[in-house]
Amino acid sequence: MSDTMAPWLWPGSRLLFPFPRRKGSPVSTMSAAYPRPVLADLLPRTAVRDVSLVVGAALLTAVCAQIAIPLEPFSPVPITAQTFAVLLTGAALGPLRGALGQGLYVGMGMFLPFYSEGGSGLAHLVGPTGGYLIGFVVAGWLIGALARRGQDRRVHRALLAFGLGHLVIFTFGVSWLAVVANLDLRGALLAGLVPFIPGMILKTALAAGLLPAAWKLAGGDGAQPRSEG
Repeated sequence: MSDTMAPWLWPGSRLLFPFPRRKGSPVSTMSAAYPRPVLADLLPRTAVRDVSLVVGAALLTAVCAQIAIPLEPFSPVPITAQTFAVLLTGAALGPLRGALGQGLYVGMGMFLPFYSEGGSGLAHLVGPTGGYLIGFVVAGWLIGALARRGQDRRVHRALLAFGLGHLVIFTFGVSWLAVVANLDLRGALLAGLVPFIPGMILKTALAAGLLPAAWKLAGGDGAQPRSEG
């Protein structure tokens, strides 16, 4: 299962990807041609590894979904630890496996009690929490893509990467909540974003501390490029 990604840039890339831009620069060429490894690439490369990691990401998210604080009647969306799992697995697995892990979680929740508070079924996907679930998949890819550029190796960069991941999740979540619950922008933000800000900050900070620490325990910061699959 290939989990490499073609080089890509966007207007904020100079902040997120601070690599030399000088034409012909060996460092610039190297960073463009060889995406950095993610933590999962330190394990022996096999198809079993990749499948196990994807399934493990889905199961971890399912477990974190059961750590929930209901907010009704103020909001139909509970506070959970799911986004923490999205941050960790996206960065550790890379873009493809990170997105597949969350996609598998969403799919398994259609038939198994894997959604928040033991929920399951299509009603969760088309209901108030559906946007957040789709956001998990997109954020898993984005965070993994940033990790491929080394943004999980240093705390300050990881903070920005995981903050962007949360931004994606809540953009999808709040937008869909506004449609399903027939809320205006202010109402959607009050119900779908504001109660989650303290937890968002905490989970971002925890993940931004754990990933760089994991790289140090693994024996380096992952700066050396390698052939990956």
